Amino acid sequence: MASGIALYLLFADGEPGAEIYSAAADRDQAAIVFSQAKAMVEESPALAKRARIFKNSIAVGKSRSIYRVLSAEAYTKHGLNAHGIIFDELHAQTNRDLYDVLATSTGARRQPLMVSITTAGYDRNSICYEMHQLSRAVLADSTVAPSHFAYIAAADEADDWTDPKVWARANPGMGVTVSREYLADQAQQALQVPAYQNTFRRLHLNMWTQQETRWLDMRAWDACDTALPDLAGRSCYGGLDLSTTTDIAAFVLAFPPVEEGEPLWLLPTFWIPADAMIERVRRDRVPYDAWAREGLVDATEGNVIDYGKVQKTIEGLAAKYKIEEVAFDRWGATQITQNLSAAGIVVASMGQGYASMTAPTKDLLRLVLSRGISHGGNSVLRWMADNVTTETDAAGNIKPSKAKSRQKIDGIVAAIMALDRASRNLGNSGKSVYEERGVLTI
Repeated sequence: MASGIALYLLFADGEPGAEIYSAAADRDQAAIVFSQAKAMVEESPALAKRARIFKNSIAVGKSRSIYRVLSAEAYTKHGLNAHGIIFDELHAQTNRDLYDVLATSTGARRQPLMVSITTAGYDRNSICYEMHQLSRAVLADSTVAPSHFAYIAAADEADDWTDPKVWARANPGMGVTVSREYLADQAQQALQVPAYQNTFRRLHLNMWTQQETRWLDMRAWDACDTALPDLAGRSCYGGLDLSTTTDIAAFVLAFPPVEEGEPLWLLPTFWIPADAMIERVRRDRVPYDAWAREGLVDATEGNVIDYGKVQKTIEGLAAKYKIEEVAFDRWGATQITQNLSAAGIVVASMGQGYASMTAPTKDLLRLVLSRGISHGGNSVLRWMADNVTTETDAAGNIKPSKAKSRQKIDGIVAAIMALDRASRNLGNSGKSVYEERGVLTI
């Protein structure tokens, strides 16, 4: 369709000296739409006799118009006088530079047209997500941007992505351009391999995901939402991830099972600086304000997290529960952990590398898949679980990656640290403590 639009702009739009360009993240991708258009011209005697066809361009001498394939370097595109832009796979753009340069190149034209086609992505701070949000707004109310036309075929966030009816809605050409059998095969693969789920959802269902590769299966995570019982007086282990003073901080308590078949319970607490909260709601499109109203996040006064309040909250939890030990990331946590130690809470520094994080990271995944854990359906922790991207080395060691995760994962990191302390303190046979208690099947 985009190829046909490009040819209409080139041959039939009545624009003298029209310049039509195909653009994408690289020249090869940009050439895909052009190649289809080129084949159309070659197969049409009426068009072919009016044009000169080259490897990466089509020229129409009578109107002095041309259709070209562009490379991805934005700095070389200033000075173009575009009548039409065909932008393919917008989600692959790492920044907005090329899009903006091409959009502004149409300013001198009487009736320019810019067409973007794309599957969904995962970077929600991208030009593609910006256009996606604008398109959704226009579909709800066309007066938002009268010159912007949008068509979206996608599954909704709440949809069951394994349902063939959902596949059909996201793939209007199902049975013609893509077979139901193929989608069924890919969905089955995504069910068996959680890392492939986001690929299936993005590329076949046009669903925006939180990261490129999924680590946790959120269906399995949501199945671990049993309401937490009264845990007062129970032994537990903590993980404290303070991140930075201007960011979100997380403290998670892990309560090991004491009865056969009981899950390991997770009890999280979060803090965020109140002054920065509204800006983060707007910028990150995350409902921190709603979570604060629900008591799921503590918005401390000022533009930095009040570590004094964090300390006081942890001490309050220690008075209610029997906190055996708290693991902390040594970065930026020296003073508060010294204060906690002085208050009688046992603290232990824990590195964030493969050596320390691999075993408890694998433990968390196994517990989720076996329903050996319960988080009580905490919305903030679920959001963070959905954000997690991991790093793996050549030896198969694994750890959560804050650098690769597009949004915050501090609660999951804190949970992993709490699991580590529980396993180290309770395990005594070389097996996982959860295996010994009958919670986890290895």
